[in-house]
Amino acid sequence: MEARDHRARLDRFLAQQETQAYRMAYAMTRNREDALDLVQDSMLRLVRHYADRDDGEWTLLFYRILNNRIRDFHRRRRLWRWLPLFGDTREGDDGGEEPQSAATASPQPRLPEEQLAQSDGLHRIHQALAQLPLRQQQAFLMRALQEFSTRETAEALGISEASVKTHYRRALQQLRAQLADDPATSGETA
Repeated sequence: MEARDHRARLDRFLAQQETQAYRMAYAMTRNREDALDLVQDSMLRLVRHYADRDDGEWTLLFYRILNNRIRDFHRRRRLWRWLPLFGDTREGDDGGEEPQSAATASPQPRLPEEQLAQSDGLHRIHQALAQLPLRQQQAFLMRALQEFSTRETAEALGISEASVKTHYRRALQQLRAQLADDPATSGETA
């Protein structure tokens, strides 16, 4: 009976994290399918390796797994830029090249969240966020979007609290500088 209750708590935990985790992964990949894959893979890894842990540990473990998966995703994307032998390439969102398959060669219908991301202010914020180094993106998203404490963010990312503070501060400075003169994101009217 206790095992069934523990499994039910784990299922509830995963359901509660799904939307926020997707938003975080989407902000860092700018691709719906990649974000969904990263979240699903992170959830599976949590269940496989840490389901028996105490409920209080799941949040930090899950976001550590998700951030590691996102970091691995970006490493693979960088690798593809160096391996053009695998077919045609196209410009990626980060300015680099990545392989193009038959599935990505034809334009796909835009999904509602992609249409929203293309709106003026939000699109500009996504662009500014994408220009940040990965650690700064992670620190910013965990602190601002997930509302993790400095300690929780440090534990999830596997870095010191001082590093979290530095990455978060630098992210804020860069985002403010990039968005300061944009009326769509600063709340001013043109």
